[in-house]
Amino acid sequence: MSLRDQLAAVYRRYLPYGFWIVTGIAAFLRFFNLGSPKALIFDETYYIKDAWTLSHLGYEGQWLPESDAKWVSGVFSTFNHNASFIVHPPLGKWLIALPMLVFGPQNTWTWRFSSALVGTLAVVLIMFIAKRLLQSRSAAVLAGMFFAIDGHAIVLARTSLLDNFLMFFALLAFYFLIRDRDDARVKYSLRRSIKDAAPLEMRDHISSVIWNRPWLLACAVALGLATGVKWSGLYFAAAFGLYVVVSETLLRKRYGYKNWWSEGLFGQGVATLVLMLPAYALTYLATWTGWILTIGGWDRNSKPTWWESLIQYHKDIYQFHVNLHTPHSYASNPLTWLFMIRPTSFYYESIPDSAACPSINGCSSAITAMGNPFIWWGAAAAILYLVVHYARYFNRTEGLILLGFAAGYVPWLFYMQRTIFEFYAIAFLPYTILALVYVLRSLWYRHTPGRGFRWRKAITIYLISVGLISFFYLSEWWGFTTPYWYWLIHMWLPSWI
Repeated sequence: MSLRDQLAAVYRRYLPYGFWIVTGIAAFLRFFNLGSPKALIFDETYYIKDAWTLSHLGYEGQWLPESDAKWVSGVFSTFNHNASFIVHPPLGKWLIALPMLVFGPQNTWTWRFSSALVGTLAVVLIMFIAKRLLQSRSAAVLAGMFFAIDGHAIVLARTSLLDNFLMFFALLAFYFLIRDRDDARVKYSLRRSIKDAAPLEMRDHISSVIWNRPWLLACAVALGLATGVKWSGLYFAAAFGLYVVVSETLLRKRYGYKNWWSEGLFGQGVATLVLMLPAYALTYLATWTGWILTIGGWDRNSKPTWWESLIQYHKDIYQFHVNLHTPHSYASNPLTWLFMIRPTSFYYESIPDSAACPSINGCSSAITAMGNPFIWWGAAAAILYLVVHYARYFNRTEGLILLGFAAGYVPWLFYMQRTIFEFYAIAFLPYTILALVYVLRSLWYRHTPGRGFRWRKAITIYLISVGLISFFYLSEWWGFTTPYWYWLIHMWLPSWI
């Protein structure tokens, strides 16, 4: 048996267990040595400590000077009851706080446990999404594997920042949206079988199509949770809600409904608003429960009622965000994000030549939110291909992938003057990976005479290279101490340093 046949046999044998294998790999890469480094890296200095005061006060309190050093040394009480002005909703910090409350903050891994868990679940979720979108178990496993071994996803999952939670809830909403779209297509297709039915039966059927939408309600709740982590969830809510109305209108036209344009655009538009908006708004409001039920939070007593005070707080948050122009060495232009031009350094420690570092130029311990270059650059090409291909053929699967990508990426193009960072890309990374898998699968099954085998050979080499590159970069994602020269050979572009 040739090597090719042997590999094919191994593939067929283990594919049924692919979901479990990929999940195990994802969990290992996210949980292994999670408590290292024992330091508040990058914006963890805000979110971990805010999570602790939130869980004790119901709102984010102020910390005393030198609180970072004291926190790392095991002193967790250097805060007071004065409110701190916080510019993100509370949900992400509540999630960070839970493991610390259960297991104690003296265990460093508890600071990041929730993020690692959510990051692992996101890998499982993208496999479910890919399986439903592409109708292929192997494509689903490949999408999960790409997400599992990508450094950007690994670093964000091993760090207690809010963006990983935002990504997960938006991705969960996307899954529910796909389920709703599939159900709607089935319901609308029944139009053909009941076209000769009595008017009353037809009205009942149309009413069921419009209002019986459990997956749409679930999508609204997930979007409310995403917005309860960061306001960027609003972009996904707007994009997904608009998509429901437009796609519903086109489905009505496809299946021959009378007055499809007016009933779809206005009738379904109103129904979608009625179904989604209350669930979305109430879910978001629920994330502020701690602030509402206590009296010490920022702006809590600025108005006669808690409702008016909450509105004032949101106005203050909005003013902060639109006026954020603080220079930062790792700020980046969103036009460069797809190509990973300026990945964010989360942690860097230089270690001089010593017994602990037997290297003449010293050692480095670094954690950089840098993706696997082969995955990111391949995904960027795949997104560009999908944009062109969708504009020509209006393929539904391509449209859904581009919808998720656009919701997470396009709004940032209007804030290029603000101080923003490439690690925000975690919100749309799953959709670029779906685009990459979609294109690779199309090339794999291309039937052009004489080219099919060459494409498969090239893709096989590419996949092996992706795995090797992830192994090569693992030290930069886990923060291992390595000789300086070894760290330097990972910096392929000058802008990565």
